[in-house]
Amino acid sequence: MAKNNSLHPNSNGETDDSPNMLVYRKMEDVIARMQDEKNGIPIRTVKSFLSKIPSVFSGSDIVQWLLKNLCIEDQVEALHLGTLMAAHGYFFPISDHVLTLKDDGTFYRFQTPYFWPSNCWEPENTDYAVYLCKRTMQNKARLELADYEAESLARLQRAFARKWEFIFMQAEAQAKVDKKRDKIERKILDSQERAFWDVHRPVSVYGLQNDIRSHSPTHTPAPEAKQPTEEELRDQIKFGQAQLDRHRLKMSKVAESLLSYTEQYSDYDPFLCTPDPSNPWISDDTTLWEMEASKEPGQTRVRRWGFGIDEVLKDQVGREQFLKFLESEFSSENLRFWLAVQELKKRPIREVPTRVQEIWEEFLASGAPSAINVDSKSYDKTTQNIKDPGRYAFEDAQEHIYKLMKSDSYSRFIRSSAYQELLQAKKKKSKNLF
Repeated sequence: MAKNNSLHPNSNGETDDSPNMLVYRKMEDVIARMQDEKNGIPIRTVKSFLSKIPSVFSGSDIVQWLLKNLCIEDQVEALHLGTLMAAHGYFFPISDHVLTLKDDGTFYRFQTPYFWPSNCWEPENTDYAVYLCKRTMQNKARLELADYEAESLARLQRAFARKWEFIFMQAEAQAKVDKKRDKIERKILDSQERAFWDVHRPVSVYGLQNDIRSHSPTHTPAPEAKQPTEEELRDQIKFGQAQLDRHRLKMSKVAESLLSYTEQYSDYDPFLCTPDPSNPWISDDTTLWEMEASKEPGQTRVRRWGFGIDEVLKDQVGREQFLKFLESEFSSENLRFWLAVQELKKRPIREVPTRVQEIWEEFLASGAPSAINVDSKSYDKTTQNIKDPGRYAFEDAQEHIYKLMKSDSYSRFIRSSAYQELLQAKKKKSKNLF
């Protein structure tokens, strides 16, 4: 990025005595000393195969200079300080875009003061778009866009579709100016501009910033690899097995289920289908709610019991009819146990221990008068829970009984003559009313 480009230094709301500015000034004083011709870090041009790499120095040069000139005794501390400076963009590696300092022969280059953080840059998405667009016009072998940059360019192009021609013209003009420069100078400026964008990302009003940062290698430094412990390996295996056992559905199946659910319940939504006699949410007439709570359920209410066992259990009359059916088959203990546990959850805490014991003796204890059939795992868990009785002591057993009723008792109830007669009777009554 040249000095005559579209970016202009402007205030970021920070004064010269702000905490950030004080830190920047201290860092820049150290950087200025590093670049001193006599006592600074030796900057050189190195040969690499058939090309030359100008104005570089090694990471070990920085560490040694910090140890010598800043009275630092610990090499780790010197490396940490150098990494902080690299993270702020005062110097950068030329081989990759991970802004960390390595104490080896990795080559680094100083950033031009024009791009220092103290200038309070506030780059925008348009600036980033111009930069990426210009990159596509230059040497593709050397300045090819990374995957996250190409994706960002595509999104920016969609976001700025109306003024993309103007952005392209700006990028083209900057590319022409860059071509007039000396080859070495252009190579250095290209690397410095790219390093600037590695550090600074535009604050996006289009939701791009998080996407750029999440894909940029500069913001996700690879952690040091370490050998996992035996316990960690066990946890990983357990987690993997749990993921394999998870029940997954295709989105098409989920969409079908959602559509089916919506169609099934549309007649019961007063905003989608005009209820009879009136919509209480609009007319303030509560007759509909009174009918739903009455002991004499209407045809639509009875028909709703056939949607699922939850519709039966949450309707008082539905529970009574379901219980009558089960009593006729001499298998009402499951529903009575389920209802007793539901009632237990609403009890005052002082009554809970006594009620827990009563439920245990009636349904689960050895020789219980209304013994229920639960699996060994649920029974053992419940046996453990009642030693410290609480409202949810029977949670496992209740869930097991619920599944049994859902798969067996409920389906028999819906197919039974008792339910069908009730449904037909309500239909005839509804017709007679009209």
